[in-house]
Amino acid sequence: MTETRLRIGFIPLCDAAALLVAVDKGFAAAEGLDIELLREVSWANVRDKLNIGLFDAAHLLAPVAIASSLGLGHIKVPIVAPFGLGVNGNAITVSPGLHAEMIEAADGDILDPLVTARALARIVAERKRTGAEPLTLGMTFPFSTHNYQLRFWMAAAGIDPDDDVRLVVLPPPYMVESLTSRQVDGFCVGAPWNSVAVDLGVGCILHFSSEILAHAAEKVLAMRARWADENPDTVAKLVRALDCGAAFIEDPANRGEVAALLAAPHRVGVAAEVIERTLEGRLRVAPDGSTRTDKRYLLIGHNGAARPAPVQAAWLYAQMVRWGQAPLSAELLAAAKGVFRPDLFDAAVQSKGANATVPVDGIGGFAGPAFDAEDITAHLNFWAPKQR
Repeated sequence: MTETRLRIGFIPLCDAAALLVAVDKGFAAAEGLDIELLREVSWANVRDKLNIGLFDAAHLLAPVAIASSLGLGHIKVPIVAPFGLGVNGNAITVSPGLHAEMIEAADGDILDPLVTARALARIVAERKRTGAEPLTLGMTFPFSTHNYQLRFWMAAAGIDPDDDVRLVVLPPPYMVESLTSRQVDGFCVGAPWNSVAVDLGVGCILHFSSEILAHAAEKVLAMRARWADENPDTVAKLVRALDCGAAFIEDPANRGEVAALLAAPHRVGVAAEVIERTLEGRLRVAPDGSTRTDKRYLLIGHNGAARPAPVQAAWLYAQMVRWGQAPLSAELLAAAKGVFRPDLFDAAVQSKGANATVPVDGIGGFAGPAFDAEDITAHLNFWAPKQR
């Protein structure tokens, strides 16, 4: 068998697991793929190297794939996503000091996102009244689910994320250091960096992203649309290899081995015990050792998370419109939904004799009406989008 060489970029995050396992456990090699994995620090690097052809494919923020395809924030390069690397997996972490302030300001159960958002609104208002500096919160990229989850949460309590707080972009591996040095008061980032902050005693996990949005597409396997059209067999082989990787991760008997694999310095590079807790959805949420469990915390493969769902792309595009990053048009909505390619997933997975798994359906936001991908205007009218 002649091997096909590929260069694929990734960021050290747990939702790169299906890709890392596919390579390190030999599932890619079994498909005739010789994959070189390139570890990157920032999403801008990953996007740019994918767009100009230095990478054949990449572990990529789902909204970046859409923004690139629509020409938002950078040059227009059509991208397709035939495989979902992760649903959920983020968390909102704040400094112990801000956490204590929020508990004091809360009127109700601190586990309720609406209660904490309203508590934050009171803190923001008091800072404005006294002339104190606004709170600074980190997120990974303007076109990221992290950004939209933070905004969705805060806006539910009337906080204007663009005027009432500072939102700053930080690469995922730098989040903990920025919280330690008090450059930020909190952040929204993917696993394992929230857990690292808690274990170091510099952060408290306020909410899992699955408590803000029950099901939110997070990362995808992304590739240039033209490359995918020119290499259909390679795309299918890559999807099958990642599907095998996801299935391996899903088996609890393999959890320790997967955690050890991801803990390697050239992969995610944090303690295996932290990664294992992440895969179990059982996280320490405070320096005192208290834990919280959510089986939806990070979905890799199971519950249909690997099959790209266009409804997820529609929700992400709606957030771009809501926050003034994109105009509203039927053409752009169709193009956004077209980035997620369940047809490519189905063709590849079914060709190996398996049935494509039905994906998780719906977004399930903690506030507002249910999202309808066929009527995003109703969603936007409810939330009153910002003007571009």
